[in-house]
Amino acid sequence: MDIRDAIAVLNKAITNPSDGLPEELFLFISRITPLVNVDLLIKDEFGRTLLSWRDDQYCGKGWHIPGGIIRFKETLEERVKKVAENEIGIDIKFDPVPIAINQLIHSERDIRSHFISILYKCFLPSTFVPENRGLFNKDTGYLMWHNSCPRDLLKVHEIYKKYI
Repeated sequence: MDIRDAIAVLNKAITNPSDGLPEELFLFISRITPLVNVDLLIKDEFGRTLLSWRDDQYCGKGWHIPGGIIRFKETLEERVKKVAENEIGIDIKFDPVPIAINQLIHSERDIRSHFISILYKCFLPSTFVPENRGLFNKDTGYLMWHNSCPRDLLKVHEIYKKYI
């Protein structure tokens, strides 16, 4: 099988790249090209930050700023809205001008190891109470307001400490 045959097989596996990719293909792509993602710094009027608990093999366990990889033919603004909808369950207000752009390279691994992360300042009122859909503290996806930067912030998000 030559490279053209392999590409033809992959094309058949992708129904609509704008909807996302099969996991194996996504992980392969993350080995050969940087991934561009948006991160949502969600604040309320008291300066608290809404963080989500994460526990996975790539980033480990800890609090993180909600975010997501930009899909094919998706605008930055569309991804911000989809992340808010998927991870928070609500539409949010956000400043369309990013407050930070960071390049993250994880030299110790090959998969999901190079990101261009674009940070957006977002707002939710203090009256917002996360539903947490049956999740408990330290379950992946659990949301909680923070008055200051937690000690167990994911290492990958330490670049955002000054904002939290």
